[in-house]
Amino acid sequence: MLPPALVLFDIDGTLIRRAGPHHRQVLEDAVRLVTGLAATTDGIPVQGMLDGDILAQMLRRCGLPRPAIRSSLPQIFTRAQRLYVKRCPDLRRYVCPGVRSLLHRLSRRQTVMGLVTGNLSRIGWRKMEQAGLRRHFRFGAFAESAQTRAQLAKLAVAEARRAGWIESSSPIVLIGDHPNDILAARANGLRSIAVGTGLADVEELRTYQPDLVVPDMRSLSVESIVC
Repeated sequence: MLPPALVLFDIDGTLIRRAGPHHRQVLEDAVRLVTGLAATTDGIPVQGMLDGDILAQMLRRCGLPRPAIRSSLPQIFTRAQRLYVKRCPDLRRYVCPGVRSLLHRLSRRQTVMGLVTGNLSRIGWRKMEQAGLRRHFRFGAFAESAQTRAQLAKLAVAEARRAGWIESSSPIVLIGDHPNDILAARANGLRSIAVGTGLADVEELRTYQPDLVVPDMRSLSVESIVC
């Protein structure tokens, strides 16, 4: 009997893409409602970033001092998540190619699946609900839980082990579309699979030397993931 595998997925650009402006908009609206500042995500390279880092950059560009940023972020997190849960549209048509089939095949193999994402938790789970993918994911590590994506991956692995879902010999894989996903996997000694469904193309992703890089998840078999 093979040990259960753990497969961790990024969300934006990996599971869904081109999902509209709603996520950016709730960050801007939450900042305005909590602080009164007209902050914007314009010019911030949000791909691969954690929501907390995006918000901190927005606030710094408005001239808010560091202590004020730290004290306001928890309220902004709460407000942004509430807004997104109300506003998130149907995302089923934004699911990346091959995702549904792959998740179904991994589920049939009784693979443990989780999320490692820069989204705040309620935003990430709402996206999965609206994309029709929620049932596949047992747990997740989200932006409010750590400072870096590598730390989030570490938390996810630790939770899976603590819960007894995986064994010490279980294969663990992180699938993402951004160089930061590859670097997070490497920092934790995880197998890294990069998909070219985000802004970074296959050639750029290949320069970061993931274990496997593919154009999209239609190119992935269960065996290629948990080998």
